[in-house]
Amino acid sequence: MNWYELSQEEVEQMTNSRLSNGLSRKEQAAKLKTEGPNELSEGKKPSAISVFLAQFKDFMVLVLLAATLLSGLLGEYLDAVAIILIVIMNGILGFVQERKAERSLSSLKELSAPSSMVMRDGEWSVIPSKELVTGDVIKVLAGDRIGADFRILQTRGLQVEESALTGESVPVNKHGRPLKGSSLPLGDQNNMAFMGTMVTKGSGTGIVIATGMRTEMGKIAHLIQHAEQLATPLQLKLEQLGKVLIVIALLLTLMVVGAGVYQGHDLYSMILAGVSLAVAAIPEGLPAIVTIALALGVQKMIKKRAIVRKLPSVETLGCATVICSDKTGTLTQNKMTVTKIWADSCLWNVTDEGFSLSGGGSGKDNRNTGSDDILQTVLQYGVLCNNAILKPGAKSGYSTEGDPTESALLVSAAKAGVLRDSLLENYRLIEEFPFDSSRKMMSVIVEDASGEKMLIVKGAPDILLDKCDYIIWGNRKQLLKQEHAEQAKQAINSLAVQALRTIAIAFRPLKTEEAVLSSYQLEKSLTFAGLQGMIDPPRPEVRQSIKDCQAAGIKTVMITGDHVVTAASIAKQLNILPENGRVMDGASLSMLSQEELEAQAEDIYVYARVSPEHKLKIVKALQAKGHVVAMTGDGVNDAPAIKSANIGIAMGITGTDVAKEASSLVLSDDNFATIRSAIEEGRNIYENIRKFIRYLLASNVGEILVMLFAMVLGMPLPLLPIQILWVNLVTDGLPAMALGVDQAEDDVMRRKPRAAKEGVFSRGLGWKIVSRGFLIGLVTVAAFWLTLKENPDNLIMAQTVAFATLVMAQLIHVFDCRSERSVMHRNPFENKYLVAAVISSVLLLLVVMYTPALQGIFHTVSLPLRQWLLVLGMASIPTFALAGSQLFKRKA
Repeated sequence: MNWYELSQEEVEQMTNSRLSNGLSRKEQAAKLKTEGPNELSEGKKPSAISVFLAQFKDFMVLVLLAATLLSGLLGEYLDAVAIILIVIMNGILGFVQERKAERSLSSLKELSAPSSMVMRDGEWSVIPSKELVTGDVIKVLAGDRIGADFRILQTRGLQVEESALTGESVPVNKHGRPLKGSSLPLGDQNNMAFMGTMVTKGSGTGIVIATGMRTEMGKIAHLIQHAEQLATPLQLKLEQLGKVLIVIALLLTLMVVGAGVYQGHDLYSMILAGVSLAVAAIPEGLPAIVTIALALGVQKMIKKRAIVRKLPSVETLGCATVICSDKTGTLTQNKMTVTKIWADSCLWNVTDEGFSLSGGGSGKDNRNTGSDDILQTVLQYGVLCNNAILKPGAKSGYSTEGDPTESALLVSAAKAGVLRDSLLENYRLIEEFPFDSSRKMMSVIVEDASGEKMLIVKGAPDILLDKCDYIIWGNRKQLLKQEHAEQAKQAINSLAVQALRTIAIAFRPLKTEEAVLSSYQLEKSLTFAGLQGMIDPPRPEVRQSIKDCQAAGIKTVMITGDHVVTAASIAKQLNILPENGRVMDGASLSMLSQEELEAQAEDIYVYARVSPEHKLKIVKALQAKGHVVAMTGDGVNDAPAIKSANIGIAMGITGTDVAKEASSLVLSDDNFATIRSAIEEGRNIYENIRKFIRYLLASNVGEILVMLFAMVLGMPLPLLPIQILWVNLVTDGLPAMALGVDQAEDDVMRRKPRAAKEGVFSRGLGWKIVSRGFLIGLVTVAAFWLTLKENPDNLIMAQTVAFATLVMAQLIHVFDCRSERSVMHRNPFENKYLVAAVISSVLLLLVVMYTPALQGIFHTVSLPLRQWLLVLGMASIPTFALAGSQLFKRKA
């Protein structure tokens, strides 16, 4: 039902109530029993134990548990304990994050008003808001948080701040008259008040039409409860990788064991070797390294003023293809700022947007002699007819309190050195006629130092112009002629086209006896002084950030509850809206089915006057087209879409708790530009994950193929189980972790986003793993065979050579993994952590080869220089041979 279309009599009839008397206490009790308390339900919550146990259903966790079992069978109890600790740590981390995410609905509850003023049996009383029922007559005053949805029937200068619900950047003037229109968006329902919004000015009375989960806030709570949370690309890829590794490990292990037994090796030794290879093939350190890489990325993001609530979200941003951004407070400053002043046929462009008082007015066009005088008059009268407060502030030099429009007038005047305290030395306020939605203006009577009284009026330009008989023209007061009125109307229309909210200033000298007249008697025969045009301006740094995102192949879509003209204007200023880009309003969006929106979504860049349901619909449509969607916002109305998006981003300063709790990433500076840094970091983290997956798997493939080649060729075992485990623990671990913190390549933000369904082994990674692993295995077997051929009676030396060749081949190969192109593309000493890890691994290799006590454990011997030349020569082939071939291909 469209309550805003109904008259007072119809509302009273539908709710079985009367504005003059309200419900009786008996009627209220009966309705409360039927409707339930006026509060938001949170739905059935899973127990803490079930949430914790659910963390261990992940496929990679099962892989880790399998590795634990195998390590235990080999007697490697320390390794098994380490893996168990990793599993438990990951489980606790996931549990804590999931429990935090479920606080969204609790935060919504905090937006409910604790108490409300209600008429019962003809008497006003204050009751807990949870006792409100439909039909209750409710009164709200300035400063009140509204306790339920109600149809406004009587107002006195009522303004309600609804940005958390609708995205509207300024308080909305409310009235009690019926409205026409079958599908008005919430922001245009000016005779409705909604739960959780705040009264900023005036008072209003009406009848409650919805409570609890039936309110607009309740609908948002329902959307949050049922919003589907998608697995991140990283989670999907790791699950895919885990399945592949299990299959490969089992197949190759069976092949090695079978080939060994066939060649005459005893079954026990081959089973032991096979289990060792299985452990090597399953990189149990992978989830830990991923967690470390993401955690370090989180630390970097904190320095860049982004707080990551869910670790995988950093990586997810790296593959975002669309950023759906709220306008108010995200792309804009959420501060009304005067940017244009028109008076005496002159136009001033006000510089230094924002609440900083440095700079001033500049860029005067069509300047007349003495035009600065009328500019000062417009600024001064805007300050005198004003209830906002300008006071010193820590960050910007000054801050304001009060109505955003009036605050903007104070700041525009202060930029020209006009301050209220100075004016009050020459003027005294005698009377004020507050803003009224029917008059659409505010007036004050002031008296100057000489005792002269004057009426100063500010209000809607079209209304005010009709009440003027005079105008300041040519720096003097003249009769308002048709040509003057036309120019003033052109100026009003010109500012409106630029999406500026315009306020007109007028005045009238008063005779002494007129000071006691009413506003209706005084607000006539005025002198038109000028216009001030204001807007919630874009953040200065956002334009470049959007440009960077476009270069990275990421589309920015503006989704706002603001008006179409305002949204389109801001979008054009920020280069979000291209020449042929479409703008769609909420009414048009409501008429489209989900499938129809999906068909058109690629061409739409701005959505205006939208509801929370619309935002969710837009996110779903883009996801259906294969996009990885980042949704930014700060209001309660953004929370369902934030939660359903692939990555939700909330504003840290202006954002509501509901939006923050539903998000994956919180921007502590409310700066859209920070998203650009997060995207770069996310892309680099994913590339680093690919790097250490490439390194680990190529190394593991090499280890398995060493054994397989030897078995097929009928050779003795080139590596012993203890040596395989040592390589898996030491040589694989440290360099892989160092790759996880590798620096980003220069062109990371000039690449197109990777496809959401892109596999871990895409872009040739699978071939690189197999080819490098094959060569590592081949050269290791070759070194083993050559040494054994030269020293047929010294198997332990041949195994030591194979052991050293495998380790050195992997450590040289790790530098090749830093780039998708070749080892020579990047400075090998750039990543200091990697250099340190490689040196540490080499030293540990030398320790187990040259320490007598360890030689017996690891079955190694000291190698002469001749053997080291063979080791280093063979170990260099996989990396440098392939690098040389790539260089040759590029030159050809």
